[in-house]
Amino acid sequence: MSSTSQCRVCGGTVNEFFDFGRQPLSDAFLEPDADLDGEFFFRLATGLCADCTMVQLMEEVPRDRMFHEAYPYHSSGSAYMRSHFEGLAKRLLTTELTGDDPFVVEAGCNDGVMLRTLAESGVRHLGVEPSGGVADVAAAKGIRVRKSFFEESTAREIRAADGPADVIYAANTLCHIPYIGSILTGVRALLAPTGVFVFEDPYLGDIVERASFDQIYDEHFFFFTARSVQEMAQRHDLELVDVERLPVHGGEVRYTLAIAGARTPTPAVADLLAEERARGLADRATLDGFGERVLRIRDDLTALLRRLRAEGKRVVGYGATAKSATVTNFCGIGPDLVSTVVDTTRAKQNRLTPGAHIPVVDAAAFADPYPDYALLFAWNHADEIQAKEQGFRAAGGRWIRYVPEVRID
Repeated sequence: MSSTSQCRVCGGTVNEFFDFGRQPLSDAFLEPDADLDGEFFFRLATGLCADCTMVQLMEEVPRDRMFHEAYPYHSSGSAYMRSHFEGLAKRLLTTELTGDDPFVVEAGCNDGVMLRTLAESGVRHLGVEPSGGVADVAAAKGIRVRKSFFEESTAREIRAADGPADVIYAANTLCHIPYIGSILTGVRALLAPTGVFVFEDPYLGDIVERASFDQIYDEHFFFFTARSVQEMAQRHDLELVDVERLPVHGGEVRYTLAIAGARTPTPAVADLLAEERARGLADRATLDGFGERVLRIRDDLTALLRRLRAEGKRVVGYGATAKSATVTNFCGIGPDLVSTVVDTTRAKQNRLTPGAHIPVVDAAAFADPYPDYALLFAWNHADEIQAKEQGFRAAGGRWIRYVPEVRID
C-alpha cells in the first residue's frame, strides 16, 4: 500500500516508498501483567518529499506519548557517547564560546551529558527537556534545566529572560520533531547575530548505504541529508554553513546553521551535496533499492532464527533499544525465537519489549548461563559491547548481526 501526505517542511507532496506495517511505541516497555490489548500501535511508513527531498514518516505519533516522565533513555548510558559529548563541549569552548559571558541552549538535553562539561567550565547555559525523569537527573548534576518542549514560544521566552544564544545545540533531537517550522523560527529568534545552531542526527546516506532500517521508528520523524537540511534552513532565514560526518549511532552528520549571510559555508558543505547527488539520495529508485534490501534482511534473519530454534539453540537479544522494536515487529520476532533481551537500563528490566513482548532481563543474566547466540540489537555499540562480553565468545557464544546484512560473527 502506498499513500501521499503533505511535507512538514515545505508543504509539498510526500510520496510513500516503504511501509514497515503496524508498530508500537518504541520505548513503551510493558509491565508483565499489562493489558496487552490496550497497547498503542501506528503505521510506520516512510516517504520522500517531491519538492524539498526531505524523507519523513507518513504518520505522526503524538509527542506526549513518546516523551514523558517515564522516558527510559539516558544519553550517559554509553561510555563512548559520554566521551563523544564531552569532546563536543570542549570544542565549543574553544571555537564558539570565547566571547564575554557566552550563553548556550540545548534542546533535548536528556540527562545533561553534554551541558555538564560546559556547566563545570562556568558557561551560562540552559537545557530544555520535556521528559521529566531525565531532566531531573540533569538538574541533580547542577545543570539549569527547563522542563518543556523546545518550540518557537519557548525560544522567545528564553530570549526575553536570558538574551540571545551564542550556541543552540541538539543531539538526536531535531529528527524527532515534526513541527520543525516552529523549531527553526524559534532558533532564528533566539540566536545571536553571529551565533550557530549545531545539531547531529542519523544520516539518511548511512541508513541507505547500510540498510540500517531499524533507525526508522516512531521517535525518528525526519531523516536528514545535507540537501534537505539546506532546503529547510533557507525557509527560515538560516543557512547551512558546515557539515561533519560522525561515526556514532550507526552514522550521523553534525550540521551547523547560521543566520543567512552571517558566515561563509565551509567546503565540506559543497562536498557532501555533490556526494549526495552522485549517490542519487533524492532519487526514488535509490530508496526503492533500500526497501528491497530491507526485505531481504527480514527474510534472512527470520530464516536464521527459525533454523537455530529447530536445532535447539538458545538465542537472546542484546540491548533493549528503541530501534529493536522495528526489527522485532517488522520481522515477526517474538519470545519463541528470541527468549529474552538483556539490558543495563533498570527502567526496562522485568518488562516486555513493545509489540513483540519479549521479556527484558538484567544484563547480569547474560552469563547465567551464556546463550548459544546473541542477536545484537545495540549494533551501534558493538565494539564497546564485545570488548565487555569477551567471556561470551570464550564460552563458544556467537553474535548475530543484521546490518548491513545478516551474518554470524
